[in-house]
Amino acid sequence: MNFTDTPTVFIVDDDASVREGMAWLLRTRRLLSESFDSAEAFLAMLQGYGQDKGDAWQPDPTRLQQSGCILLDVRMPGMSGLALFEQLLAKGMAQAWPVIFLTGHADVPTAVDSVKRGAFDFCEKPFSDNALVDRVEQALALSQALLVARQTQQRLQARLLELTERERDVMRLVVEGLPNKLIADQLDISVRTVEVHRARVFDKMEVKSAVELANLMRQLA
Repeated sequence: MNFTDTPTVFIVDDDASVREGMAWLLRTRRLLSESFDSAEAFLAMLQGYGQDKGDAWQPDPTRLQQSGCILLDVRMPGMSGLALFEQLLAKGMAQAWPVIFLTGHADVPTAVDSVKRGAFDFCEKPFSDNALVDRVEQALALSQALLVARQTQQRLQARLLELTERERDVMRLVVEGLPNKLIADQLDISVRTVEVHRARVFDKMEVKSAVELANLMRQLA
């Protein structure tokens, strides 16, 4: 299944009325949502199976191709929203899917601290519907931008893997701005051989100039 074109809001709250109300509110803005009644249920979905793997778990790779954000209640029975947030931070998922905490007045200081540590925002109950959905849309836009950047990085990495060791040597010196004659001298090969390798590097990396190639390598860095 391809998740890329279906940005999703994940609602994690033990209160059924909150989940239903949030899902309805999101539908009014034509936003897709999935609801979970506990942090454990959300983790089971994220892992792609229902078995608890402790700290060794990894996100289901298919889910990493989906943009989204998380509406997360701070206090829930069992695993709290904060404990779930810690796991998401450790696995890099709090960056891929920005977290918006739903919090009561007493939990505001804790939510503020979580924002400093990487949460996208928090909304205090009762919250303004429009203000919350505005933040959700901003979080989804950020998630989509990060997904595109990650996919671009993966494509560039795949192109790099197609290069031979000699082509990598030539590419490194081309990026440094050396002309073919100096590259040939440094690698102890002919200028003609440099030209052949340079052309192959440009072809495999899908660029037309040394400047474009240097820009690509900066993206990877």
